Amino acid sequence: MDTPQQVIELDGLTLRRFDGEADLPELFRVIEESLEHLRPWMPWAAEHSLARTTRFLANRVERWARGEEFTYAIVLDGAIVGACGLFRRGETPANGREIGYWLHPAATGRGVATRAARALVELAFRLPGVDHVEVVHDVANAASRAVPARLGFAEHGRRPSELLAPAHTGEDQVWRLTRRQSENPAADEAC
Repeated sequence: MDTPQQVIELDGLTLRRFDGEADLPELFRVIEESLEHLRPWMPWAAEHSLARTTRFLANRVERWARGEEFTYAIVLDGAIVGACGLFRRGETPANGREIGYWLHPAATGRGVATRAARALVELAFRLPGVDHVEVVHDVANAASRAVPARLGFAEHGRRPSELLAPAHTGEDQVWRLTRRQSENPAADEAC
């Protein structure tokens, strides 16, 4: 598989490829309602605007078409409650992908981010040449830390980061899950 499926059904939760302009009003509203929750951790939230959300959606369509990034709306009970994506940053090796996610505060604490991230891990390992997946977050972001920990990711190290959002500490935690770990987590525990 060179590109992931556009819709992933997860028993009451759906990940679906963003639909450009059609998703703009709902996504903009969800971000507006989530700003207080997102601003401490997400640098882009500080400059939130309708124009930026419009560009975000347009860029996701282009990046998907080029196979660079696969971003999904997280849909719960028929409504967008956040976003998640599978991508490569400059620091990500060619054989790896990174997962990112955010949720509306009303959707937190229900396992939504964990289920979405699990689906993205499965997608990543179906892409040619991908042998590991990473989650990177500020060391102080406890909510983001909980997701890779639940999914069996191993702490892979820390690295300096820019202070781009109010709660950032200047240090990121990198978590990694290898194809081998995902296929046989008990084998790694025995080693």
